[in-house]
Amino acid sequence: MEVHHHAHTARKKWTHYFWEFLMLFLAVFCGFLAEYKLEHTIEHQREKEYARALYDELYADSIVFAKKIEGRLGKEKDCEYLVRYIRDSSLTDLPKDFYPAYTTVMYLITSYTFEPKDGVLNQLKGSGSLRYFKSAYLQKLFGEISAYINNVRDRNDQEYQFFASPIKQFDLKHYDFGWMNELRKQDETGYNMDLIARYRAGNTFIKAGILNLPSFNRGEVINMILFYKQMLVSTRTLAMKDYMTANQKLLVELRKKYHLK
Repeated sequence: MEVHHHAHTARKKWTHYFWEFLMLFLAVFCGFLAEYKLEHTIEHQREKEYARALYDELYADSIVFAKKIEGRLGKEKDCEYLVRYIRDSSLTDLPKDFYPAYTTVMYLITSYTFEPKDGVLNQLKGSGSLRYFKSAYLQKLFGEISAYINNVRDRNDQEYQFFASPIKQFDLKHYDFGWMNELRKQDETGYNMDLIARYRAGNTFIKAGILNLPSFNRGEVINMILFYKQMLVSTRTLAMKDYMTANQKLLVELRKKYHLK
């Protein structure tokens, strides 16, 4: 009678399975941590890149803003000059200073319009990338500056509408475009503001007059200029000031939080 010996595998202890499970768990967990760390690093890098793009856009705007403020203050002074002159001076024998002021106030508008840029901010909004900014204070500032940008644009629209009517109709009746044509002959590629500044500082005199003088009503023209000046002042001291305050707050916060220069 044959006796068959069967090989028996030794039963593993429960501690063996526990360690196998623990090692597997640790491997999966470490993989998860590595992936989470990588994702967090990528998000942080994107956040810093977006912060830099926003900062550059806001900083460039602040430089343009300073120039526009300087120009608008000059335009407001030209309004005051025209009012004083038209009130009681000769309208047939105009001095050299008259037409530069006349042109600045009654003819030029876009040169003095401040158009805030929000291309980067709108791109981040549209793509949902603003979520990368975890700071509640930054999110608050983003909301504020968006509102102030809209306010500035509303004021720009109001100024343009007033320019389109009644100022444009006034210009077609009373402004001597021959003066601007002669001025541009001096430098056809130059900006109007620069041409006027050089004309004021130079010795050249371009003679021009007020067209259709019999229908030029001093009181009505003065009232129109004063109303226009008040629009300019309101835009500068309210909408533009609010925007620049928000702009500076954002620049300070972005510099501090992301160590930007």
